[in-house]
Amino acid sequence: MIDAVFKSVAMEAALQSSCIFCQIARSSTSTTLLHKDDKIVAFQDINPSAFRHYLVIPIEHIPTVNDLQRRSQDFSLVSHMLNVGQSLLQRDAPHAKHYRWKAIKYMSLGPFGGFIGAEKLMQRIIPSSPL
Repeated sequence: MIDAVFKSVAMEAALQSSCIFCQIARSSTSTTLLHKDDKIVAFQDINPSAFRHYLVIPIEHIPTVNDLQRRSQDFSLVSHMLNVGQSLLQRDAPHAKHYRWKAIKYMSLGPFGGFIGAEKLMQRIIPSSPL
């Protein structure tokens, strides 16, 4: 049993060390961070599709949005990510008449591509109210 747990922890550590986003979150790259706190980091996309194309990612390795659950900590994390993204846009474009919210509206579903709208994701992970 202990051997299986050790292997699982070792596999997760190997995944995190090879994950470029984990490396960025740990400041192991030369990526300039626009925001950093104890839960998330934000930076400019390396291949932007818009002038202000930012990525806001959790520091904790979360493989895909499918790994998020209906619990308050996941809901709080995603809310915080969206709030920071919006704050960055407001900070960097204070005179813009509107923000292309779509620039941070979508979140990757993982290595196979596809996207989910932020509002739909928030609905999926909103914690169930206690009975």
